[in-house]
Formats: sequence, C-alpha cells, structure tokens
Amino acid sequence: MRLLARLRGWEGLLLVLLVAIVAMNVTRSPYYLGVENIVNLFQLEIEKIIVALTMTLLIINGEIDLSVASIMGLAACVMAWLFRHGAPMPWALLGGLAAGGAAGAFNGFWVAYVGLPSLAVTLAGLIGYRGVARILVEDRSYGGYPAWFDAIGQQPQLGPVTVSIAVFAVLFAIVAVILHDSGFGRIVYVMGNNLQAARYSGVRIKPAKLSLFVASGLNAALAGLLYAARLGSVRGDLAQGFELDIITIVLLGGVSIFGGSGNLVGVGLSILVILNLRNGMGLADITGNTQTSVIGALLILSVLIPNIAQTVRSNWKGRET
Repeated sequence: MRLLARLRGWEGLLLVLLVAIVAMNVTRSPYYLGVENIVNLFQLEIEKIIVALTMTLLIINGEIDLSVASIMGLAACVMAWLFRHGAPMPWALLGGLAAGGAAGAFNGFWVAYVGLPSLAVTLAGLIGYRGVARILVEDRSYGGYPAWFDAIGQQPQLGPVTVSIAVFAVLFAIVAVILHDSGFGRIVYVMGNNLQAARYSGVRIKPAKLSLFVASGLNAALAGLLYAARLGSVRGDLAQGFELDIITIVLLGGVSIFGGSGNLVGVGLSILVILNLRNGMGLADITGNTQTSVIGALLILSVLIPNIAQTVRSNWKGRET
C-alpha cells in the first residue's frame, strides 16, 4: 500500500518518464532489451549508483557530501601506492577502504562535533582528498594488478552480471531496510526534518551523523576500488566530477535537498531513468558533453518542480481557507 501511495506522487511521474524512455529506446535499437545491453547499461554507471545509496541517507539527514568522488580516487590511489610498494593485493584493498573510512570520519567529526556546515567541510575534502591522491601517484597511471582483481570489474562472475552489479543489488536491499524499516532510519528522517526536535527527543545526534559520514566514505572507497578494477589502472583524476551525477540521481529521485523527505523507491526509479536515458542517447550517437548537459537539466528540474508544486499546493490551500 505504501508503494502504491508513492506512485501517485513524484515516483509515479518518474515511472511514466521511465516507460517513455524505454519505449523510445526500443524503437531505436532491436538490441536494447538484450541481456548484454541491460548489463552494460548498469555496468557503465555502477560506481555512481553505488555511492548514490549512502548519499540518499545523508541528504535525507539534511547533510551532503561533495567529497565522495575524491574519496573514490583517494581509495584507489592508496591501494595502487600500497601495491606498488610491495603490499599484497588484499592488504592494499583494505588500505584503500581504510582511507575512505578515515576520510568519512574526518568529514563527520567537523560536521557532527564541531558544527561546521557539511557543504563547506566536504567541499574542502573534495579538493584535499584529490590532492592527496595526486601526490601518491603523481601524473602516472598504475596498473599491472592481479588478474582476479581486474576480473572483478571486467568479467561476469555471477551469471551474466559482474561483482559490482551484485554488490549494488545487496547494498540497495540493505539501505532500503535501514532507511524504511529500522529505528536508525526513523532517526535519519527526524534529524532531517527538525534537528532541534530530534535533540530534545533524546536522539544522539553527533554519533548518528558521524556514522553516516563514515558509511559514505567507506561506500565511496568501495566504489573507487571497483572502478579501478573495471579500468584496470589508477590515475590521480579517477572518478573526477562524479559527485554531480551522484547528487543528480538522488535529487531526481525526489529526495529534498533540504532534508527530511525522500525514499529509496524514488531513487531506484531515478537510477533507471538516468541509466536508460544515457543508454538511449548513446544509441543515438549523442556526444558525452550533450549527455552531461541533459543530466544537468534534469538536476535543475528535480529541484524546481517539487518546489513549484509545493508552492501551488500552499496557494490552493490558502484560497480554500
């Protein structure tokens, strides 16, 4: 019943848009609905949609993390540096994850315990973490990883899908349970709606916010390592600019930039809309710059339309009274 209620709102609009995009793509190519194309559709954007899951939690909580793409790059560069200096690959991967968790904890400390705005803190992180990544690998490209690592991102391991897609499916289910069916999920919404009310209700705000940023850092690091596996090499500019696409996915899914509202159903539909839209534009030989412009326009619309709708509803209620 909750799902049906959501489909009457913003999520319903996204569903209609998705059906229209799929129908248009089907007419453009007979191979569009093939298993290989569907897997490829997800695989080309898989790292972004993995990070979008924890970004959803943060934005509903009333915060934001602009440093996620830089953390992706940092984790991959730490892994590459450790492997280059003789560390076994499993330890290098753990080092990359630890770097992401540490970056998330650093962000969370300044936001949760010092009280600085997450926009400013993570913007500084966007620059700082990218700088550390470039220091580690300089201008070189590091490759030569074990075959099993490259296979994780490049070859189907579980039927027709890669490990990255399987990881996304598992994380989506976990985040859905946390957000919609757990006490911590309710705390995330309460803090995003009214931080003072949450504080007076006895919510431990600081540890909750810190845990969200640590989760964001770890998830971004995981995505960065999976991206390195897919590319087979690591550079200091790995994942540069990904943060805007990630935020677009979340906001297009109906999550309020001001916090307190949104759900994973909308974000899931947003993921499908953007993936199918990019795939369709690729089939139509539309250039990457134009694709980015279209996604940017979607970001603007995803912020404007809900606000306009809210204003119209408020004015209508005012006339009725």
